[in-house]
Amino acid sequence: MMGVMASEESRTVTSPQIRTPEAHTTTEPATRAWATRLLVVGIVLTALNLRPAITSLGALLEEVRDGLGMSGSVAGLLTSVPPLCFAVFGVTAPRLARRFGPAAVVCAGMVAIAAGLLVRPYTHSTAGFLAASALTLMGIAVSNVLMPVIVKRWFPDRVGSMTGLYSMALALGTALAAAVTVPMTEALGGSWQSGLAIWSLLGVVAIVPWIPFVRQRGARSAEQPGARSAGQPDGRSAEQPAGQREHARVAAPALRITRSGTAWALAVYFGLQATGAYITMGWMAQIFRDAGVPAGTAGLLLAVTMVMGVPLAFVIPRLATRLPHQGPIVIALGVCGLAGYAGLYLAPAAGSWAWALLLGISNCSFPLALTMVGMRSRTSAGVAQLSGFAQSTGYLISIPGPLLVGVLYQHSGGWSLPIGLMTALLIPQMVVGVLAGRNRTVEDEAAA
Repeated sequence: MMGVMASEESRTVTSPQIRTPEAHTTTEPATRAWATRLLVVGIVLTALNLRPAITSLGALLEEVRDGLGMSGSVAGLLTSVPPLCFAVFGVTAPRLARRFGPAAVVCAGMVAIAAGLLVRPYTHSTAGFLAASALTLMGIAVSNVLMPVIVKRWFPDRVGSMTGLYSMALALGTALAAAVTVPMTEALGGSWQSGLAIWSLLGVVAIVPWIPFVRQRGARSAEQPGARSAGQPDGRSAEQPAGQREHARVAAPALRITRSGTAWALAVYFGLQATGAYITMGWMAQIFRDAGVPAGTAGLLLAVTMVMGVPLAFVIPRLATRLPHQGPIVIALGVCGLAGYAGLYLAPAAGSWAWALLLGISNCSFPLALTMVGMRSRTSAGVAQLSGFAQSTGYLISIPGPLLVGVLYQHSGGWSLPIGLMTALLIPQMVVGVLAGRNRTVEDEAAA
C-alpha cells in the first residue's frame, strides 16, 4: 500500500516530462548523473558529521569536567546544549534555505561544524567551550532540518531509501566517534583537547561536495539530480530562468502548521526520542564507568549502542514507507528501550552488552521520526515547514532532560532516579509516536 502511496507522492511533485531542445539531450543525462552521485556523497558526508561533536564529548566527559573544573550540574547543562541549539537555530533553516538555497546553507553548516570542533578544546574555559560548542551545534541544527528537505526535493521517488542511507551514515558517525575517541586520544598523547579537535577534519572533508551546488543553486543540474522524471518539481517549464524556478520552488505559501495534530504529535515524539538519545550519548558511558566498567570499555559500549543504528537506520525507513501505519514500529522500539533501562537499573555491569544493544535499537526512533517527516507531507515545501517545526519544537522539549539527569545524579549520588526518569519518558513517547504514525498529511489537517 505504501509503495502505491510513494508512487502517488512522486506524481504530486513532478510534472509530465518536458521536451527540451536537441542540444540538451546529450549533455543533460551525464550532467544529472554526475550531480546525483556528488549529491549522494554530500548527504553521506554531512550525516557522518552530525553527531561526533556530541558522542566524542560523551566519551571524554569526565576528562573535560576535570580539565575545565565543571560540576555535575554544569556538565548536565553541557549535555543540554545540543537540543537547545537545535531548537534555536533549527527554526531558522527553512528561512535561510528560501533565501540562499538548501545546499548553500548545508555547506555553511559544515564550515561551522569544522570551525567549532577545532576551536572548542582550546578555549581553556567553560564559557568558551560552550560558545564554540554552540557554533558547531548551529551547523548541525540547520543541516538536521534540511536533510529531509533535500531528500524530498531531489529524490522524491526514493524518500525511504535515501532517508535510510542518510540515517545509516549518521548512525555510523555517531558510533565511530564513541568507539575511537578514547583510543585515538591515547594515541595522540593522552590530551583530551587533541582527541576532540581531530574530528574537525571530518567536517572539512564534508564541505567539498556541496561547493558545486552552492555555485549552481538555481541550475537544472543541481535542482533535482536524483529524480527519475525530467520535469520540474514545481511543474514549471524547463526553459524558465533558473532564479525564477528557485524562487517558485521555495516560496510556496506557508502552512498553518500549528493547526495540524499530526505535526504536534510528530514534534512531541521527536522531542521525547531526542531526550532519550542525548541522555544516552551524554551520560551512558559515565553510567557504565560508575558501575566499574573501564573507560575504554564504556566507550565501546556507547559505540555499540550507536552502531546498532547503522543497519537498522537503513532498514526501518524502508519498512516504514511500506506500512500504512508506523505505530507498530514505534511500539517495538519503545519496548526495547524499556527492557534496556530495566537492565541498566538492575545489573548495569553484568549485562552491559545486552543493555547497550537494546538501547541502541530503541534509539532508532530518530530515523523513524525523520521518515515520518517525509511521509506526513505531500510536497518539499511542506516537508521543509514540518521538518523545521517538528525538529525545533522537539529539541526545545528535549532540553530539560539531560540537565535534569545531571542534577538528579549529583544530588542523589547514584543513577537510580535518572534511570527511572528515562524509563518513564518512554511511555508518552510511544503514545505520541502512534498518533504521528497515522496515514495522513499536514496539508489536509492544516486546511481543515
